[in-house]
Amino acid sequence: MLGGGGVRGAVQVGMLRALFEAGVRPDTIVGTSIGAINGAALAADPTPDVVAKLEHAWASPAAAAVYGDSWPKQLRRLARSRTHLNDPEPLRRLIADMIGEDARFEDLAVPLAVAAACIERAAERWFDEGAVLPAVMASASVPGILPPTQIGDEHFVDGGIVNSIPLGEAVRRGATRVYVLQVGRIEESLEAPGKPSEVARVSFEIARRHRFSREIEQVPEGVTVHVLPSGGPGPGDEKLSSYRRLDATHARIERAYEATASYLESA
Repeated sequence: MLGGGGVRGAVQVGMLRALFEAGVRPDTIVGTSIGAINGAALAADPTPDVVAKLEHAWASPAAAAVYGDSWPKQLRRLARSRTHLNDPEPLRRLIADMIGEDARFEDLAVPLAVAAACIERAAERWFDEGAVLPAVMASASVPGILPPTQIGDEHFVDGGIVNSIPLGEAVRRGATRVYVLQVGRIEESLEAPGKPSEVARVSFEIARRHRFSREIEQVPEGVTVHVLPSGGPGPGDEKLSSYRRLDATHARIERAYEATASYLESA
């Protein structure tokens, strides 16, 4: 189960490396947002080879281009569109390079389901059949950053809005042992905000985490859940620019790998 979390999703690559080394192979994959992207690559190639593919993708110019526009260019796009800062095409190309333009859920090596939020129905939607690329784009369409993704007559935004860490969906689909690849936010404590900028951040984090908190308390008997550690933040991670640096991305992957490998040895 691969959760959402934007650029922090690089940690999932380190977690996957540790899982493969421990002999863990997926039977079913559920993902949201960046977890849908990484999860789609994993479902297409559920072997250790996918780790190198993801490491390359995360450190590539294509990944940097997803949110790489300058502020003036972003602001001009926002003025024209009135809805979003970034062009979705770099993300679409990045996903297509990993899974193929014409990939279909039915042809993946491992069953995959990805979540998105439907605007017209104000509801969670799970995609598990048909074309993979538009479904993953829908799951990763961060509001305000990317435009909504249209599928049929409906428009979709980031699945993290409705189900950021979809543990319950994994259980609903029959999982009895779940590995939760989260990006580290649930490891960070929250405090009452002291200034306006913190009000929005804390409120968003509560909205992101509350469902997972409830679902993990309600895990049914016979289901084992492993919440994998992210390895924590590194020096400079508080700066947005760190996510565009190759060395920072590799360091983030390595911290998650080491923390997860240690956890699995003792689990």
